[in-house]
Amino acid sequence: MQNKTELRKTLLASRNAVTTEQRRLWDQQLVEKIMTWWSIKRPHTVGVYWPMRGESDLNAAYATLAELGVQLALPVVVSDKAPLKFCAWRPGDPVIQDRYGAAVPADQHIEQQPQALIIPCVGFNKHRFRLGYGGGFYDRTLASVPRPHTVGIAYAIAETVFSADPYDVALDMVMTPSITLEQDQA
Repeated sequence: MQNKTELRKTLLASRNAVTTEQRRLWDQQLVEKIMTWWSIKRPHTVGVYWPMRGESDLNAAYATLAELGVQLALPVVVSDKAPLKFCAWRPGDPVIQDRYGAAVPADQHIEQQPQALIIPCVGFNKHRFRLGYGGGFYDRTLASVPRPHTVGIAYAIAETVFSADPYDVALDMVMTPSITLEQDQA
């Protein structure tokens, strides 16, 4: 089994090799799954992500959710060892890049406590543990109380085998275009 650093490199290379056409198709399938999930769970506030480094682009879902009155929020890194904070954001609002290259709201004055988080995954395993970029920001966030409902987003090529570290927090659900892993299924 590869160490997590090597595994990240392998998974990111696989994700970056996906063609634009295939990515569009998979993203559309994920948008449809997100909307189905939302129609069942109906959270009023949802933490979302701005796609970077080949992550799934769910902006079409964000636009529809905003039209339905859902308050969206983007994650903001406060410090290297702190949980993420989430700031109100709507499609079309200005964003700026943080030191990691992630888009964050230009106006960070309105903080939200999302009922649900849609979280990008570099990789995931059958137990719904997420492999991210290695900063631990989402794990620290999910260790906080109250814990929001979590939906990991990835392409099926990101499913892999790795052992969770003691500080890793399993997601409630992982969605790919072709599979959905849920808490009671693992």
